[in-house]
Amino acid sequence: MAKLKIKSGDTVRVLAGDHKGEEGKIVKILTSKNRAIVEGVNMVSKHAKPSADNPQGGIIKKEASLHISNLGLIEDGKTVRVGYKVEGDKKVRVSRKTDKAI
Repeated sequence: MAKLKIKSGDTVRVLAGDHKGEEGKIVKILTSKNRAIVEGVNMVSKHAKPSADNPQGGIIKKEASLHISNLGLIEDGKTVRVGYKVEGDKKVRVSRKTDKAI
């Protein structure tokens, strides 16, 4: 399994696919599938059966996951690639473009 360079809470831009150009915050990372759920992006309609939580049932809009290869981290309004540097005794994520810590 590859090391993921994005984390929950990061702001990302979709680089490829139907939702190319859209931006949002990562809600959840699915490490086993190399996928992420981004807030407000890739919305799908899901049919819900009536239950105690949702007595009405009906159609619910929710986010579907996107593959992480289609996401780019945003720093200062621009998409950047992520690298790592060891500063002292800590490993820090850095922007490949500006070489600043993220």
